[in-house]
Amino acid sequence: MVRPTGPRDPIAGPNTPQPPFPLKLRGPVIKGFGRGSKELGIPTANIPLSGLSINGHSDLDSGIYYGFCTLDHSTIPSATTSSTVPSATDDNSVPSKSSSHAVQDLEYTASTPTTSRSLVYPTVLSIGYNPYYKNTTRSIEIHILANFEKDFYGAELSLVILGFIRPEYDYVSKDALVEDIREDIRVAQRSLAREAYQSCKEDAWLKGEGGEEVGQVTGQSDGKTNGRDSVEGDKDDERENVRLVPGDQGQKDEVAVSAMPS
Repeated sequence: MVRPTGPRDPIAGPNTPQPPFPLKLRGPVIKGFGRGSKELGIPTANIPLSGLSINGHSDLDSGIYYGFCTLDHSTIPSATTSSTVPSATDDNSVPSKSSSHAVQDLEYTASTPTTSRSLVYPTVLSIGYNPYYKNTTRSIEIHILANFEKDFYGAELSLVILGFIRPEYDYVSKDALVEDIREDIRVAQRSLAREAYQSCKEDAWLKGEGGEEVGQVTGQSDGKTNGRDSVEGDKDDERENVRLVPGDQGQKDEVAVSAMPS
């Protein structure tokens, strides 16, 4: 879809979250491909979605969404070493410090990782194929609206998706893509500032609760994806994969994220 011309709406979604929201995901922070950080200066997370639904919503529209997330830093020591981090690829070497130069002038919360669960952070995320990069597989790319002093690979990320901003567009240039992402961030900040959305920061999911015995778990236990995601409707997986009720239970997945320094 080609990006339409004209001004954008300053706020997205109704004044209170409406079905199918909230949608919930949880998983360990792992090293991704680094494209958002290295090429765009906007660090992002990535969750493979080939054949994978989001809380039972395999037909969820591709586009840009907003919500909240938290990070549990207590899981970092068991997942990392001085020379390795959990990774979505075979390369598990410690990456260079992530860059967030494209969003440095936007207002973000400063955050210092601790050994406990973090503050609740606003997030912007893309669900789709990212036409600019010509992806052939749907994915989730998450950008946390906060500045971090250091990376936090291995932390458990809990995400609550609360609303839809816009469809995904095919961009003619990287600069146009970056500028629209910057506006997505502004729209998300204004949208999440509404009272009904602020109350969602108290959701037990963001406190690490819920989903321990149900949900969809993908990838291998060593932090690497195995190239075969859980597929809804696959008879071999039916006993392990549960179609979840949005807003009630969540989905556990491996989450690839680039940490965002100040």
